[in-house]
This record gives sequence, structure tokens and C-alpha cells, in this order.
Amino acid sequence: MSGLTKRFGSFTALDGVDLTGEGGTVHGFLGPNGAGKSTTIRVLLGICRTTAGEVRVLGLDPAREPARVARQVSYVPGDVDLWPNLTGQEVLDLLGRLRGGRDGARERALIERFALDPSKKVRSYSTGNRQKVMLVAAFAAPTPLLVLDEPTSGLDPLMEQVFGQCVREAAEAGRTILLSSHLLAEVDRLCTAVTIVADGAVVESGQLARLRHLAALEVTVEAPEAVLAQLERTLRSQRADTRREDEGAKLIAEVSRDRLPDALSALAATGATEVAVAPASLESLFLRHYDVEAR
Repeated sequence: MSGLTKRFGSFTALDGVDLTGEGGTVHGFLGPNGAGKSTTIRVLLGICRTTAGEVRVLGLDPAREPARVARQVSYVPGDVDLWPNLTGQEVLDLLGRLRGGRDGARERALIERFALDPSKKVRSYSTGNRQKVMLVAAFAAPTPLLVLDEPTSGLDPLMEQVFGQCVREAAEAGRTILLSSHLLAEVDRLCTAVTIVADGAVVESGQLARLRHLAALEVTVEAPEAVLAQLERTLRSQRADTRREDEGAKLIAEVSRDRLPDALSALAATGATEVAVAPASLESLFLRHYDVEAR
């Protein structure tokens, strides 16, 4: 996507969005509710036409050739609505025929991995089981692109692990995955690149390692209360954000990279020895942008 703009009357839902997903990568797509993620996905799938900008999916224009795009894209929405009177297997068969084929052996293996009973009718399925049907169909299809929109809603932690394994396997096979999610730990764990949107515009995009570099470092200190209190005052004077965890026994500070030497000097002066420094999580990066937009 290049310069993607979408207006609904006087409302601008997307304002010059750029987004590129490479083969064999998992690209995270993040943003608060109303940021424009769903509209972007609808444009990508050919459901919604652009106002301006260029969109190409596997070299195709989804607005002009939506059927060709649909056959090459596995799409899993966050809110799955299936035919209630069909069994899970009948739904998989129908989706396979609509697409023009699927890997039967892989489908059977995925049914087992996701612990899905395909003989039951859809109306008896829980939200998680309906999600499993779509995930099995998506991963079993011979499609080069997967668009996964909040794909783990309704899955239990064990099935979330299976989902993560399937995503990694798909990437290793050369498929491209666009993962839209509010589960920041999931994106942090699975994605190699990320695009963050807010109010219809991209606020950050690139390799996840580089974006973490832009975020603050997280310094964790465990020490006696007197030491932590002294250190907390010093770090706050250096404009670091601090918080306590483990009933106040652990101090965590968000320190900008250029101020890390001063923070470490303050740590050394207190004699604290239980110290850890790590890149800030993706959650910290996302919330920093979200706060900027909220203000």
C-alpha cells in the first residue's frame, strides 16, 4: 500500500497509509480501536475501494480483481460467523471448493493440532471452535498471503501456542502474514516487523528490532527499601518514569537510551547489585504512541 487514503463523506478513515509485507515475514498491524485497521484490511481484500493511493496484493489490484485476490489470500476475521446447520468438516469442504483446493493431509493434521471435532454442527461450537475452523482452513489453503485480524479471540492459552507454531511454520514456508492484533505480547513474540496506526495514519513502521531501539530501555532494580527510595528520587530527577512491583520490592524505570549512562551511575552509587536492563516491550512502544495521539 502506498499513500492509501479512504474517505467516507467528510470523514477521513485512512490518511496516506504505507504498508509493505515481504514474503516469509510476519508483519504486525497495531492500533487502538478506530485507528483504521479494519478499513485497511477491507481495502486489501477488495471489499472497500480507495479514495486515493495505490494498493497491490501479490501484484494484483484488489479493487479490479477481487476474486483473483480472494483465491490467493487466507483471511481470518476476529468475529467468525459460519453456517450454523453445517458441520465443521462441511464448512472446510465448502471453503476448499470456493478457493479451488486445499492440502487435505495438512488439513487433517491441523484439525488434530487444534483439537477440533469436525463432525459437530457449527451451531454447537463455542466462539473458540468457530475460530479454529477458520484457522484450519487458512493454514491448510495453498495461499501465499494470510491476513489474520484478531485471530486468537476465543482460543485458550494452549491453542494460542498452537496458533503461534502455525504462524512460524507458514513464514518458514515463505508465506506472508499480516497479523492485526491487540494482544501485544502475541505480536512481540511472532512478528519481525510492525506498523502502528492511529487516527488513520501511520505513526511508526519498520523492523521490530529497530522500533524497540527507538523506545525507552527498561531498568529493573531489586534492593532494600532505603536504596530503592533514594534511587527512585534520583531517576525521577533525570526525567525517568518509575513504578514499583512485587509489593514495592522491585523498582522499574523507563529510561531513554541517551540517559542510560546517568541512570547506571546513579545505580552504582547506591550499591545495588540486582539490576537488569532490557529493551522496552512492544507494549511500551505502542502505549507511548497511543498516549501521544490521546493528547
